[in-house]
Amino acid sequence: MKIKKISKITGGQDGAVYNNFLFRFTEDGEAFVYDLRELHEGGTEMHELTAVSSFYLDRRNVLNPHSNSVSFGNQFYCPGDEFPLLYTNVYNNYADKTQTLPGVCCVYRIQRENKVFSTTLIQVLEIGFVENESYWKSPGGDVRPYGNFVADAENSRLHVFTMRDASHTTEYFSFELPDCFLGNDNEVYGVKHLTLDVDDIKEHFSCDYHHYIQGACFYKGGIYSLEGFSDDENNQPVLRIIDVKTKKQRLYKNLRELGLNEEPEFIDFADGVCYYADNPGNLYVISF
Repeated sequence: MKIKKISKITGGQDGAVYNNFLFRFTEDGEAFVYDLRELHEGGTEMHELTAVSSFYLDRRNVLNPHSNSVSFGNQFYCPGDEFPLLYTNVYNNYADKTQTLPGVCCVYRIQRENKVFSTTLIQVLEIGFVENESYWKSPGGDVRPYGNFVADAENSRLHVFTMRDASHTTEYFSFELPDCFLGNDNEVYGVKHLTLDVDDIKEHFSCDYHHYIQGACFYKGGIYSLEGFSDDENNQPVLRIIDVKTKKQRLYKNLRELGLNEEPEFIDFADGVCYYADNPGNLYVISF
């Protein structure tokens, strides 16, 4: 495994890549859009990318999405849409400590007119068993019981995983990627609200414990999951790959071994290229 720095973008949380556009999200619901084709305009010399656009997630003041994990699915809201639906988790709703919203994911439609991007909240997904100690919650609670949501466009699945502190495991759940028109009308969110319960689980397995999960994506049968913080000996920056077919961890890589020590946040694939960015915004490509 090798890593090479290719540019600098704005700092933030996770994001996703589609159709040459890289979307980088901040913890308060702002997105910065970069055209990856500009990476080649400077020849071989690395240069900082300038955002071609920015926008705020629709109804961010209602749900306060942290965008800890962001991914594109394979469903288009309308025929002719340029981008498939985008999935981003609320995580722990830092903006409102009284409304933690564990196990909640927002589904957005992204539209573009030239360089102007906009989003519309389409659906809110919620895990209905976050208090169930047989599946999600540790007895006595967990440090971060919020879970990461990863859209699997290859298999039309939604993978959700959460840290269980008591058992020191990470619990993985797979669901059919929900139709975006399903759910009950929710007056607070103003969109369809769909609860995924135990009966909806297609696969469930336990795997190695992740220390403070960060960004994640799905690629060729594996969940690529980042974890850790900057300058933290107990929670070092790490990349894991979890094979959803074998239900086993197939890679554990401490990123310090590659000279990286900043908090890992962003990971996604486009045209076979793995893009990675840390919290300050250093952008890399990873080769395996």
